[in-house]
Amino acid sequence: MKRFESEKANLRDLNHIASEPIAVSATASPPNASTADCDVLIVGGGINGCGIARDLAGRGWRVVLCEKDDLAAHTSSSSTKLIHGGLRYLEYYEFSLVRKALQEREVLLKSAPHIMWPLRFVMPHDPSMRPAWMIRIGLFLYDHLARREVLPGSRTIDLRRHEAGAPLKPEFRRGFVYSDGWVDDARLVVLNAVDARARGAEVLTRTRCVQAQRSAEGWTAVLEGPEGQRTVRARAVVNAAGPWAEAFLRGVAKPVHGEALATRHLRLVKGSHIVVPRVFGHDHAYIFQNPDKRIIFAIPYQDDFTLIGTTDIELQGDDPGAARIGADEIDYLCAQASRYFAQPVKPSDVVWTYSGVRPLLDDASGDPSAVTRDYLLESNTAAAPLLSVWGGKITTFRKLAEDAADEVGRMLGDTRPAWTDGAFLAGGDLSGWIGATTRSSRPDDDFERFVAAVQARHSWLEAALARRLARAYGARISEVLGDAASMADLGPAVAPGLHERELDFLCSQEWACSADDVLWRRSKLGLRFTPQQRDQVNAWMLRHARSKEGAPCS
Repeated sequence: MKRFESEKANLRDLNHIASEPIAVSATASPPNASTADCDVLIVGGGINGCGIARDLAGRGWRVVLCEKDDLAAHTSSSSTKLIHGGLRYLEYYEFSLVRKALQEREVLLKSAPHIMWPLRFVMPHDPSMRPAWMIRIGLFLYDHLARREVLPGSRTIDLRRHEAGAPLKPEFRRGFVYSDGWVDDARLVVLNAVDARARGAEVLTRTRCVQAQRSAEGWTAVLEGPEGQRTVRARAVVNAAGPWAEAFLRGVAKPVHGEALATRHLRLVKGSHIVVPRVFGHDHAYIFQNPDKRIIFAIPYQDDFTLIGTTDIELQGDDPGAARIGADEIDYLCAQASRYFAQPVKPSDVVWTYSGVRPLLDDASGDPSAVTRDYLLESNTAAAPLLSVWGGKITTFRKLAEDAADEVGRMLGDTRPAWTDGAFLAGGDLSGWIGATTRSSRPDDDFERFVAAVQARHSWLEAALARRLARAYGARISEVLGDAASMADLGPAVAPGLHERELDFLCSQEWACSADDVLWRRSKLGLRFTPQQRDQVNAWMLRHARSKEGAPCS
């Protein structure tokens, strides 16, 4: 077994696995370059799987990706939604991880300014937690471990005068401000899948890999989806199943001679978040230090809300997909936020919660918060190539995908050049609307110019809807609107601000199959809709699925 340890990445991925294996004929001839259905089969439709699919397809490889649920259905839509270096990882001496993540921040922010933007963070100083000199040293390193072109550096602020001090208790008089970024994590996954498909990849959702039989020359996989079973012959397999990656190797992937494919153990750590009505009106986020030496964030969310998280708790049970927040986690997050905010945050304030499972490599650390968030790529060429992705964080997904694609090429004997550094994600190139941008232009400023251009070109479009569509689709808004010349051309409103034309687009172009896909992953409209309005969206999606024979959700 050969091991390829690259740097590792951010993001919590997710995917699948199955229970009952399905027999594959031992007489089936193994695939090779001329007979295989694809070069690479990727198991897992979270950020890592979709990022790898995009990179490989852009290098000209024939790619099939299968995901047992929706894209980003689990870990990859359950992050704190930050593009960040990980300030707290400096305390664990994870300098390589922090530097790598810091290097990726601006690469990502420029690649998709509609779903990512710079964000300033305020850390109120609590002398009982860490001394000011230690924080200043940490922020100095954070500012200088990687080059910055658009993100401002850190500084000290007087909370008695700064707007960020107003919502806080009066004992917090001094604070520190630094830069990171925000991302719509679920849309980031979808945009990678959209780009992968545009470059030739086949993306199959609601499709479980129930068996993958290895031979000396290739893989024969059985996929089970809405239309039944299908056999795919691939030259290599990438195991990007996130919390299910170890289970995939132990139960689904079948070796040639019975050798063990799983050589590592995952440590599954649940991270939970709460959403409450807006606690503060300014556009900064907060990072709070807790007595248990952990930190939580309080982040402006969807204009009218505040996102608070996260927890770090060992997963109980063997089903990562069943992870839910516990009452103790809600109490913990409320209590820690209330240590800082003048107006206490109470469990009764919570309007929504979500939980995800981080697939971290088990390093025998007693503290889940201390387990590395870096990634490991492990290659196995004892027979047909197998690459397993262990761990990672969302900020470094592009670098992980680049390293993975490099390694797949090496294993297949055909290295092809990397290309994603500097490339736009789907909808991220706004130049057709605002003209060319410079390396030093701020992505958030570019986006505001884009919104103004959309409103000027489509003056009939309601302002709030124009901004939401611009945020979700970027330059692809033209594909959503099509030839519409009035609000009536968007079709009936299935729920406030959500019209049939957009729903048709989500179903046909973004793999949306259910109301949850639309309301909680492709958008966060579920936060704003009443239960009755959510039911209306569900009813429309059910009718749509029945009326579209052969649709991927049917």
